[in-house]
Amino acid sequence: MERGTKFALIFGMIATLLIGALIGALAGGGVAWYVTQQQIERIAAQPTSPAPVPVSAPAPTVAPGNTPAPAPTIAPAPTIAPVAPASASPVVEVVQKVSPAVVTVVNTLASGAQASPLLGDLPFPLPDQPGGLVRRGSGSGVIISADGYILTNNHVIEGHRSLSVIFYDGSRRDAKLIGADPLMDLAVVKVDGPVPGVAVLGDSDALQPGETVIAIGSPLGDFRNTVTVGVVSALNRSLGGNAPEGLIQTDAAINSGNSGGPLINLRGEVIGINTLVVRGGGLGSAPAEGLGFAVPSSIAKRVSEQLIANGKVVYPFLGVRFGTIDAMLALDNNLPVNAGALIAAVEPGGPAARAGLRSGDIVTKVNGKPIGPGQSLRALLLEYKPGDVVTLEVLRDSEQLSLDVTLGTRPEA
Repeated sequence: MERGTKFALIFGMIATLLIGALIGALAGGGVAWYVTQQQIERIAAQPTSPAPVPVSAPAPTVAPGNTPAPAPTIAPAPTIAPVAPASASPVVEVVQKVSPAVVTVVNTLASGAQASPLLGDLPFPLPDQPGGLVRRGSGSGVIISADGYILTNNHVIEGHRSLSVIFYDGSRRDAKLIGADPLMDLAVVKVDGPVPGVAVLGDSDALQPGETVIAIGSPLGDFRNTVTVGVVSALNRSLGGNAPEGLIQTDAAINSGNSGGPLINLRGEVIGINTLVVRGGGLGSAPAEGLGFAVPSSIAKRVSEQLIANGKVVYPFLGVRFGTIDAMLALDNNLPVNAGALIAAVEPGGPAARAGLRSGDIVTKVNGKPIGPGQSLRALLLEYKPGDVVTLEVLRDSEQLSLDVTLGTRPEA
């Protein structure tokens, strides 16, 4: 009897559990169905959005006293920046700027005339002389005015019968001589009509040794608009003889045919006119290299302005021959000073003779400015014009003298 009672109790408990689980499941399912229906009705009642908008996660709740973490940001899609082209070097930019203003000057020589050894010199038959040969020299030049004025060397145009220029694009045009200055080895020629470019004359007085310079010209007459690069090796060089004074020395390669071409700084300004190169070996038998010389633009500007205005340059005249004293000349001749101008000869009846200057005198100053390296007697006198009165300080034996000289006009060559 007890055993049957136990089975009845166990069965009742199991039945109760099963019925409770069934009722719980039905209740939970009904609640879930009801909540789902409510959500569906709510969503259906809202207006339809044209496009889903992403919503960033809400900022996390931070307890007081804590530093909030930065809100996460969405990184934009990576983009590849375009690679900028490498910029041109200063030399390339200067060459592109100035080249259109550089020309080849062709000198068709008069009968019997000889071209300068500094020019490219080749024989060509002329159309009006079949089979005949004439001599043509070629140099370089630079256009300095939109009116067609071209600056070159005097030795480029010497002995000419006719002149022409070849522009950087290969076109050719006749030219006429405006004026020449043998003393400074400069000349101005002119072409009619439009020109492809104009160069700017810069300030050669601002040059420094070591400064980068560019030479453009037509070496040997064949290699039009050749570019060479170097530095300013020295300033105020004097080579003696009939060469101009106060020259710029450069190691930029200069050859026959470069004469008259521009020497340019990195601002694209013409700071010199290439005029000559030294080839001979002064020491031993080795040939000299890298010894090119240019007339400074400060001189070229002054000379070209006078040539354009008057067709010639008027210079003051002292009427002496002299040698510039340096330490070596002073040592060799046992002179009492290491700088000055040693008067070798005085022209009879000239300005110096009338002022009392004698052969053997040493001129040390002109109007208080000392003669020394980079300041020769001729260079100092060129600061004045004919008719000016200058005071020369002179050493004669052991006596100091001051002589007033009225400058004359230099005879034309």
